[in-house]
Amino acid sequence: MTPDPYDGFPPGFFDRDDDRPDDVFYAPPRLVTHIDDRAIAAVGALYTELGITGRALDLMSSWVSHFEQPPAELVVLGMNAEELAANPAATERIVHDLNVDPRIPLPDADVDAVVCCVSVDYLTRPIEVIAEAARVLRPGGVLAVTFSNRCFPTKAVRGWLATPDEQHGPLVAELVRRAGGFTEPRVELRTPPGPGDPLWAVTALR
Repeated sequence: MTPDPYDGFPPGFFDRDDDRPDDVFYAPPRLVTHIDDRAIAAVGALYTELGITGRALDLMSSWVSHFEQPPAELVVLGMNAEELAANPAATERIVHDLNVDPRIPLPDADVDAVVCCVSVDYLTRPIEVIAEAARVLRPGGVLAVTFSNRCFPTKAVRGWLATPDEQHGPLVAELVRRAGGFTEPRVELRTPPGPGDPLWAVTALR
C-alpha cells in the first residue's frame, strides 16, 4: 500500500472556505501586483542570485513574473489566459488548473528552474505539484517558492491561514521534502525587518 504523503497533517488542512471551481474565481483578469515594491524587488534579486537564465517555468503565474532579467525562455502556467498574454517575459503560455490536475504538461527534465511566487498557499495538492516540479526539472535545476503574508483568504488552504507567518517557511520546506527529488530545502526571510510586506523563500536543487 502506497503511503499517504499527507499523513500527519490535520484533517481539512488543505481544504478551502471557497470550494467553487478555481476557474470561476480566476475568470476576471487581475492585472495588479499582490505584494509591495520591496517584496517584488526581493523576488527579482533572489532569481538573479540563483542564476536563472536558461529555460524556466513560472507556476501559477500572471501578467508579471518579477525577474530582474528574464530568462531566455519562460513558460508561464496559470489560470487566466488574458493575464498570461500580458506577461512580457513569457515565451510560452499554458492555461492549466493544478488543483484539478496537479500534473504539469511539460516533458521530463525540460526546464532549468521552477519558480512559484505568492501562490503556494492556494494549492490543495501541493506535494503532487512539487513532485511534478522535480520531474520537469533538469538535474541540478532550482526550485524557488516565495510567499508573503497576503492572500485571498477564501482560496488559501485552511492550514495556511491557521499557521503563523513565521511557520510557513518550515511548512513549505516539509512539502518539498515529502515530494522527494530535491536537496534539503533552504528557508530564508529575504526582506529586512521593517514596514512593508515580508518575503520568504524556500529553495532547493533537483
